[in-house]
Amino acid sequence: MTRIDGVAPSDGRLDVLVGLLVDGLSRSRASTIVKEGRVTVEGLVLAKPAQTVHRGARVSIDVPDAIPDRALPQDLPIRVVYEDPDVVVVDKEPGMVVHPGAGHADGTLVNALLHHVEDLSGIGGVERPGIVHRLDRGTSGLIVVAKNDAAHHGLADQFAAHTAGRTYLAITLVAPETNSGTITSELARSPRDRMKFASTPFGGGRHAVTHWRVLARGLDGVALIGCQLETGRTHQIRVHMSEAGWPLAGDDVYAKRRVRTPEWLAEVLPDERPMLHAFRLRFTHPRDGRACQFEAPVPDDFAAALAAAELVVPDPLPTIKG
Repeated sequence: MTRIDGVAPSDGRLDVLVGLLVDGLSRSRASTIVKEGRVTVEGLVLAKPAQTVHRGARVSIDVPDAIPDRALPQDLPIRVVYEDPDVVVVDKEPGMVVHPGAGHADGTLVNALLHHVEDLSGIGGVERPGIVHRLDRGTSGLIVVAKNDAAHHGLADQFAAHTAGRTYLAITLVAPETNSGTITSELARSPRDRMKFASTPFGGGRHAVTHWRVLARGLDGVALIGCQLETGRTHQIRVHMSEAGWPLAGDDVYAKRRVRTPEWLAEVLPDERPMLHAFRLRFTHPRDGRACQFEAPVPDDFAAALAAAELVVPDPLPTIKG
């Protein structure tokens, strides 16, 4: 436990003030500390994050030590594309789960990061890497991880504001009739299958926007589509492509029984692997504000599917949105 004493520099919300007084603390963690009754203002415990604190008020904050997470370090191969004291960018292989959860207690990207990155600090109050965004198990490509609370907070704000850019490559079993467009819907869990997501016309879902462009047209109507996410909802590209009539090759959840996969393509597709690759990642560095952009070459299984369909990734990749 660490005690921090300070003075409110201006009028404002209590959780914002806590974030200012505790170096490197994220907004969500500051809110949790307030709710736990660990903040006093002028000697009184205040437990509402939105409560207004006036300039000059004396504030004391008890910051709990980070507690161990159940994830343990594991010596698993990962490809680190970039690393500095604040962030690490990883090119995730298909089949690797990002974070431990039900059915995946270990063997995840988090387990690998705990082994490979020595200076990871507490994120959100636990000793684990700061996963800011995720990729599905079967999706390959780029993911950025925060190495401290300040970086986590800065990156999370960018993803929430849709200022961090993510461009994906998708191989679809059907080619769109037009060359580009935008899909907008509200995504929610499917009422028929709780493991799937679907667009809902009745409200209650989460706003989802996918910009897309046909990058190449191949054999038997198979296409390579570039997708730029404006939002990052679970299964967003897979759902949007499927509902538009262009399901992803290899996507047994959203393409099965919907469109027949040509035999020549089925022979090269891996099991449980939608042909989706996070090709490009763009964000503003949370410490110094510089523009960061990374690209990850397609993995071997994706390249094999491209070759079979006689598709080529354009170089350079054209603008997706607009």
